[in-house]
Amino acid sequence: MFCKDTRYKERILANTYMKAQNTQKHIVIIGNGISGITAARHIRKQSNHRITVISGETEHFFSRTALMYIFMGHMQYAHTKPYEDHFWAKNRIELKKAWVKNIDFTKKILYLEGGENMLYDQLILATGSKPNKFGWKGQDLAGVQGLYSYQDLESMEKYAPTTQKAVIVGGGLIGVEMAEMLSSRNIPVVFLVREDRFWGNVLPREEGELISRHLQEHHIDLRLNTELKEIISDEQGRAKAVMTSRGEEIPCQFVGLTAGVSPFIDFLKDSGIEINRGILVNEYLETSIPDVYAIGDCAERTTALEDRRAIEQVWYTGRMMGETLAKTICQQRTHYSPGHWFNSAKFFDIEYQTYGVVGAELAENEQTFYWEAKNGKCCLRINYDKNTETLTGMNVFGIRQRHEVWNKWLKAQKTIDEIIEYLPNANFDPEFSKQYEGEILVQYNQERGKKLKIKTKKGLFALLK
Repeated sequence: MFCKDTRYKERILANTYMKAQNTQKHIVIIGNGISGITAARHIRKQSNHRITVISGETEHFFSRTALMYIFMGHMQYAHTKPYEDHFWAKNRIELKKAWVKNIDFTKKILYLEGGENMLYDQLILATGSKPNKFGWKGQDLAGVQGLYSYQDLESMEKYAPTTQKAVIVGGGLIGVEMAEMLSSRNIPVVFLVREDRFWGNVLPREEGELISRHLQEHHIDLRLNTELKEIISDEQGRAKAVMTSRGEEIPCQFVGLTAGVSPFIDFLKDSGIEINRGILVNEYLETSIPDVYAIGDCAERTTALEDRRAIEQVWYTGRMMGETLAKTICQQRTHYSPGHWFNSAKFFDIEYQTYGVVGAELAENEQTFYWEAKNGKCCLRINYDKNTETLTGMNVFGIRQRHEVWNKWLKAQKTIDEIIEYLPNANFDPEFSKQYEGEILVQYNQERGKKLKIKTKKGLFALLK
């Protein structure tokens, strides 16, 4: 009994010593976006490490996706902070408002703008993205910008009152947000899209044309097959017009550059860390330098994940990376496994969701079923394997769907017949919106010579309604 008690006490002392050792580690996180803050929160839950979050953008973490709603007057900045300001001190997460100028990875020193230095034991790079610029003449003029940071929001506020017309370049999600923001202040918008439909490098033709029509219905002057050639300056160095690839000069006082984003890693060039388009990381989010990790928009995976891009600049992947890395930091080395791709967005008042893989063009092994409502504002696409007829991906516009249902169907490799039969189960708000499952079933049966029926009571009600 004495021996057992002694061993027990020794184990307790050993655990106490390990915890004491853990408290000596200083974890520094560069970036206070969703990935960096998620890592900080989960490290704190699992350890007594000292944690410092550095950001030159804002003092506190805020919801980046809410920037447009601040501009439109639907929210105030304070409403976009998920945590009260006292949360950070209460949870012993130190916040430092500063920009990092460069890093000495050998000595583990951060050099901050203003001359201050900071030591770290382990470093997490969560530096986010920056709007793409492609060397256009005039791209650095006043009144020319993207929409990513809080400073971008402040810049839009500065120039909006004196803007009679705006031009947006690039047909993506950020461009639509900027168009809606400017439209909310009655500023006419010309939208330059180089493809023959909106977001043509991502959406299949039918969905791209649906959104193109929708933008035009909201008085967006959509110019397809048109690229930016040059931004022309006035005498004060502010944009006064753009020249397009079609030779047209469009007067404007504001130009939104929304042709995608790229990792914010310029300050890391020649630092010794391995980078490509982003900071290269393995399946554990470890970089080429010991005790240095990268997560979120700035991370580029070197290990392939099926049907996933090496850089994924969306909110939920940043959150998942933060949670995963926290386990590794706290001595539970865990590989990053995001599962099936999904995303959601809003094009003015049409909601969009996608699950699995749906490319602008069908893959060789795929077939597709596409349905569109008569009003031209709702649609559903289901892609499936030619041989097995199992689900490979879906797009839906204007019908809110349940994430857990589609994720389950992807994991279970459900066939398209099974999905059509149980489609009402995926509807998120069947009590408050028009039901289309009956129309979808009828068209599917007609196109494929089937005699399928809705198999759930909930689905039958929706079909007969």
